[in-house]
Order: sequence, then structure tokens, then C-alpha cells
Amino acid sequence: MRTPTRTVLVILFTLLFIERFGVGLQQNGDSYVSCIESEINALIKFRGSLIDNSNHLSSWDGEDCCTWTGVSCSNRTGKVVKLDLHNMHLQGQINPSILNLSHLHYIDLSNNDFSGTQILKFLGSLTNLRHLNLSNAALGGKIPRQFGNLSSLQYLDLHMNSFDGPIPDTLERLSSLEILDLSSNSFLGSIPSEMGNATRLTFLDLSNNELEGEVPRTLMNLCNLHIFDLSNNKFRGNIPILGGNTSTCLRSKLKELRLGSNQFSGFLPNQLGEFENLEYLLLYSNSFSGPIPASLGRLSSLKWLDFSDNQLNGNIPTSVGQLSKLLRLDISSNSLDGVVSESHFSNLINLNELSMSSNLLAVDVSTQWIPPFQLKYIKMASCKLGQQFPAWLRTQSNVEELIISNAGISDTIPDWFENVYSHTNYLDISHNQIIGEVPKFLESNGTNRELILNSNKFEGRLTLFPSNVVLLDLSNNSLSGYIPQIDNRNVRLEILTLSNNQLSGGIPTYLCKITTMRFIDLSKNKLSGKLPWCMGDLYRLEVLDLSNNSLYGEMPSSLGSLQQLNSLHLRGNKFHGELPLSLQNLAYLHILDLSENGFTDIIPPWIGEKLSYLKFLNLKSNNFYGDISALCNLFNLQLLNLAHNNITGDIPPCFGSFTAMVFDHRLEEYEEYGVDINYRESILDSMKGREFEFTKILSLLTSIDLSNNHLVGNIPEELMNLSGLVSLNVAGNHLKGRIPENIGRLEQLQSLDLSRNELSGSIPQSLSALYYLSRLNLSCNNLSGRIPTGYQLQTLEDASIYMGNNGLCGPPPLKSCSVDELSNAHEPVHESKGGDESEILWFYAGIGPGFLVGFLGVCGILHFKRSWRYAYFQLVENMYNKLSLTIALKTAWVRRKFGKDNFGK
Repeated sequence: MRTPTRTVLVILFTLLFIERFGVGLQQNGDSYVSCIESEINALIKFRGSLIDNSNHLSSWDGEDCCTWTGVSCSNRTGKVVKLDLHNMHLQGQINPSILNLSHLHYIDLSNNDFSGTQILKFLGSLTNLRHLNLSNAALGGKIPRQFGNLSSLQYLDLHMNSFDGPIPDTLERLSSLEILDLSSNSFLGSIPSEMGNATRLTFLDLSNNELEGEVPRTLMNLCNLHIFDLSNNKFRGNIPILGGNTSTCLRSKLKELRLGSNQFSGFLPNQLGEFENLEYLLLYSNSFSGPIPASLGRLSSLKWLDFSDNQLNGNIPTSVGQLSKLLRLDISSNSLDGVVSESHFSNLINLNELSMSSNLLAVDVSTQWIPPFQLKYIKMASCKLGQQFPAWLRTQSNVEELIISNAGISDTIPDWFENVYSHTNYLDISHNQIIGEVPKFLESNGTNRELILNSNKFEGRLTLFPSNVVLLDLSNNSLSGYIPQIDNRNVRLEILTLSNNQLSGGIPTYLCKITTMRFIDLSKNKLSGKLPWCMGDLYRLEVLDLSNNSLYGEMPSSLGSLQQLNSLHLRGNKFHGELPLSLQNLAYLHILDLSENGFTDIIPPWIGEKLSYLKFLNLKSNNFYGDISALCNLFNLQLLNLAHNNITGDIPPCFGSFTAMVFDHRLEEYEEYGVDINYRESILDSMKGREFEFTKILSLLTSIDLSNNHLVGNIPEELMNLSGLVSLNVAGNHLKGRIPENIGRLEQLQSLDLSRNELSGSIPQSLSALYYLSRLNLSCNNLSGRIPTGYQLQTLEDASIYMGNNGLCGPPPLKSCSVDELSNAHEPVHESKGGDESEILWFYAGIGPGFLVGFLGVCGILHFKRSWRYAYFQLVENMYNKLSLTIALKTAWVRRKFGKDNFGK
């Protein structure tokens, strides 16, 4: 009887176990479990809110949910404990049915697309969660405060989403949290001080947000922190974690400290050397100042040190040479000075990247020195390396990037240097005084290469270059001869700049076959011939600069096929004829410079109708004619130069609608016009009586030059709306009427030339409000009355500003203004009554012819004789400069002789 009784008890116990723990016939590991129906239904609803274009969830069918893709169940209870659907490219919404999976402790929905869905508050109810990964899931909105209820959470990754608003202080109730990644979002505000309570944190990444303010001192409580990343935010002030009060435990645990691209300031403390296990110290792009602490030499585990783009000064401590594990050293773009010697590198046996560019450093090592490292990346721009090529470079056989520009080298390229540069993918030896012929670059298999050899003294013919070169810059040298033909190799060239050499001959047609080309700069050479028709085949071309050569003929209509063209420079050639209608297809054109050629055409209407992105239009010194009202729709225009043409008609009032000339472009961030840092757009424009080439400040230039045409009518009041205008020149036309009274609204104006017109009336008082005005020319008009007084006008003491206006009076030294002239400056002359009436009438009758003769004798000749005009005004300006210099020198002599204090009394 005992045996059957035992059997019954075993059966009853087994049935009880099945009922209690839900063990079924579904195998999971070594156990058999089955899904709970309520959780199956929850998963089905969850799937119903998703779009599964890749069919990853095709297995979600039947009653065995524990076998479904991405679903894991407890071996003991059969309940769903893990949902891992990462990297399945799912779309849609997160369904609240997930709440019915109350035993979930692991959720990973990363690398999916939930279309900006806000994290719903219900996720804060999954109190058993230990792991939550929603990174790169296209989520947005604010983090719900309910997330603070996830008291068991150890891992939280929300990086690469669009979360905004402040980081909720409730998030720091998560006392079990070990990993927290909120990077690459749009979080605002400061770090909550409560974050210092999450003392189990080993990983904290808040980088790439919009966080600001100072770092709370409570973070010094994070004794277990291994990785701390605040880079690419707007934090400011000192960093408490680097200060003297930092806890000992943090100094011994921290391995990575990444604080780059913020607004931190202050000195780097000497306590940095006490972070004994630090491997990564990245403080780039801040405002740290003072010296580099010598204690850094104690960071024996350091692999990456980046102090670039700060305000550090002083010498580099030789203790840096003791960092034997260091792989990357970047101290570029600071104000460091002094001599770098062999001792600075003595034990850097693992170094493979050295960046010291843009400092005031001089490298002084023996010609026999053999470095302990093999570098892949050498960046030493603006470091003084001596007149000869550094001999230690010959020991470096694996260099992939070499930058030794502006290094004071005035040597020929030594034979051994070929073994160094033959492996480089990026070579920059520009801005030296290197002489001799251009080195021959042998063919090599591998990645694309960039060769930057500009601004040296290379001479002779241009040699062939390898087929894998994508950038070749040999500008600003003394190369001569033809541009060599290249055979039909697989050329990858994208950027070719050979400007400012002495190259001759025509533009070779083989260039048309290099369809990878993005920009070509052959300006400032001696090239001749016609522009090849096949240039229109370069469909990827963005910049074409052929200015200042001797090219001639008509512009080929094939250029209209270059629909990606951003910039076209043909200035200073001998092109003639009309502009091809096909140019209207260049819809993305920002810069069009056709100045100093022989084009004869009306101002084409399609310029204003089709080229709506134009910012800089220069047609100076051609034979364009007709009116210019067709340009009124160029709202993005910053520069308009139509000087020295045959333009007729009025100045269109609609020019006051050039929106880009209203803004103060000094407040904008600097913008490069062009496709690569090795090419800078340039525009020649007249300002302050001289012609300047604008490059770096091109984006700041707002100018209108309509001088030396045949314009008539008044100066439109609407032009006074262009408050961002820097230069206005309408000299040498037939403009009449008064100078607009509200000309003072042009508050950014630096240069104003209204000379050689027929303007009348008084000079507006508002002109004295132009505080930036440094060049003014009102000569040869019919202006009358007193010259306005004002702070800025008092500094413009050149009498030639007002010459040829016999009705003007007052300082600078013209005739004094009488009471009658002040009161009657704008009144007509009345007949005199008295015995000498006839004599007075004859006197006034003689004024007219006398003035006419004087006007024609001076202003007339200056108007029709360009060379005389240039020479005259240059003479006046030179005399003024000499006089100013004489006065300045005399004043300085008197001050030195009698003492500054006595002189001022």
C-alpha cells in the first residue's frame, strides 16, 4: 500500500506544481512552459500598432509566444520577461498593451522608427524593468516624470532621439541605475543636482544636447563613475570634478573624461595628475587658459589627450614625454610657445597621432634623432621646423596624413621624402618657400589622395599626378607651360586649383572627361583660346573660376548644362557677344562674375526671373545696355556691380526690396562660399575709392555700384531701406534732384560716392549720423547750403569731397557761410534794387558761364577721360594721406618733446 500512496502523492504534487507555476508542454531550455493567454493578447495588440515592412515578426502566430522572435519567457513561470526587437526597422506606435506584460525586466526597441512618438507615461508603470533601451527610435517630446518610478532600472539608453525640455529631477530617484545615456537629443537647461544621488552610476553620457549652466558639485559623489561625457553642450564655468575637492574614489575609478565643445574656462588644475586610471582626457574646444599642468606626466594609463582649440599658453611640459601608452596627442590651436625637444617625445612609444598645429612652437631636434614612435598622422602646421625638411621624418614609414604647412621650410624636396609621402592619403606642405620642380607622385593602389602644395616656389612644368588623387592644389607657385594631357586612366579628380601661376595655352579638352570634377580654379594664369564646348559635360561641377586669363570668344551655351553650378567666375578675360539663354538653367547659381570682358547685351530679364539664389552679381566694365528693372526680383542679392557699362533709365525703386541688403551680416556666423576649404570665393569690388579683392569677408559684403553709366532721374527714397548696405556708388551718371533726407537710415554705410551727377539742394543733416562712414565723395554736383556738422563728418576733412559744388559753404575749409547764405540757401535769387543794378545783373550773368567752363574743365574731363579721373582722385587721396601722416608725425614729436601731460593742458 505504501508504494501506491507515494505514487498518488507524486501525481497530486505534480498537478499542483503545474497549476501553480504554469509549466506546460512548451520546451524552453530544459523546461516546458506555455504562454499566458493575457500576455499573448497583449503581444498581438502590440504588433498591431507596428508596421513590419521587413516581416521580422512573421513568427508572431500561434499560442507559443515564448518562441516568437524577440520574445523571451521565464523558464520558471512562463511569463514574458524580455522583449528585444532592436534593429528590426519597425515603424508605428508603442501600444499601451505592453503594460499587461507586467513581469518584463528587459525592453530593447532601439534602431526602429516610431515617427516622433512621445514616450508615453505608462512605461513608468513597468516597475520590474531593469533594462530599457529606446535609442535611435525617432522618439520625441519630454521624458515623463513617471520614469522616476522605475526603481529597479539599472540600464537606461535614450540616445539619438529628439527628446527636449529639461532632464526631469525625478530621473535621479533611480538609485539602482548604473548606465545612463541621454546623448544626442535636444535636452535643455542644467543638470539636476539630484543626479549626484545615483551613486551606482558607472556610465553617464549627456553629450550632444543643448544643456547649459555650471556642472553641479553633487556629481563628485559619483564614486563608481568610469565614463563621464558632457561634450557638445553649452556648459560654462569651472569643472568641479577636476577641482581639489574631488573624492578619492572618483579619481581612482574614472577612465574617460570627455568635456569637449563647451564653454568651460579657467586653469587646468594640477590635480589632473591624480586621476590615476584615466585613459581618455578630451577637453577640446573650450576656453581653458594658463599652462598645461606638469602633473599630466603621472597619468600612466592615458591613451588619448586632446586639449585642442583652447587658450592654453606657456611651454609644453616635458613630462608629457613619459606617457608611454599615449596613442593620440592633440594640442593644436592654442597659444603655446617655446621649444619642443626630443625629451618631449622620449617615451611615447605607442604614439600614432601627433597634432601640434596653430601654436607658436618651434621644434628643435637633432638631425640624427630617431623617434621612438611610428606615426600615422602628423599635423604640425605653423610649427617652425627649420629651413630644411625635418630629417626625422625619414624614419616614419606608415604616414597616412602629413601636414607641415607654414613651417618655414625653404628647401628643395629631398629624395628620401618620396618614401614618406608615397603612403600619404593627405599631404599638405603649403605656405612654405619650397623650391625646385613639383615632385612626381607615383601610382599607388588604395584610397583617395589629397595633395596640397600651394603657396610655394615650385617652377617648371606641371607633372602628371596619380589617378586616385581627388584634390590637387598647386596654386600660388611659378609653374609654366601647358596643362598636361592625361591618358584615359580612371581619374577620380574632384578639385583642381592651379590659380596664380604662369600656365599658358588653351584649356585642354581632356578635363571634360573627368566627370567627377566638382570645381576647377585656373584663374590668374596666361591661358588663351576659346572655352571648350565640352565643359558642359561636367555635370557635377559646382565652381568654375577662369578669371584673369586671356580667354576669348563667345560663352558656349553648353555651360547651361552645369545645373549644379554654384559659382561662375569669368572676370578679366576677352569674352564677347551676348549671354547664352541657356544660363537661365543655372538655378543654384550664387555668384556670377562676368566683369571686365566685352559682352554686349541687354541686362537679360531671365537673370532676375530664373536665378533667384544669386547673392553676388558683377557685370562691371562690359557693354551691357538698357534698363535694369529686370533685376528687381533678386531678393538674395548682396552685391550688385554694373559700373562702367551703358545702362540707361532710372534707378528702379524696387531695388529697395533687396532683402539681403537690409540685414547686418556682421551678426551672422561666418559662411564659406565654395565647396572646400582649399578654395575661397573672391570678388573684386570698388570701395572707398579703391578696388579690393574680398575673400574671407565676402559674406559681409553688401554693395551697390551703378557708377559710370547713363542713369537719369532721382535717387529713389526706397534705397534708404537697405540698412545693411556697406557701399553705395552711383557716381558718373546724370542723376538729378536732392539727396534723400533719410539717407541716415543706411546705418552700416562705410563708403558713399554720389559724385559727378547733377544733384542739387542741401546735404541732408542725417548724413552726419552715419557713424561707420569713412569715405565720402559728393564732388561735381550742384549742391548748396551749409555742410552738415556731426561727429563722423568732422573726421572727413578732405576738401575734395565737396569740390565742384560752388553753392556749398562751411568747414572743411570752404568759404564761410554768411547769414544770408544760411537763410537763403534754398531760396531763389531776387533782383537787386539800387543804382548798381545793371552791374549786379551782369555779375550774376557771368556766374553761369564761368561755372559751366569750370565744371567742364574739371569735372567734364574727369567724366570722359577715365585714366585722368583715376589719376586725379588717386593724386588727391595720396596728398591727403601724406598730409595726414605729416600731421600725425608732427603731433607725436611735440608730445614727446613737451610731455603728454603738459601737451594736453
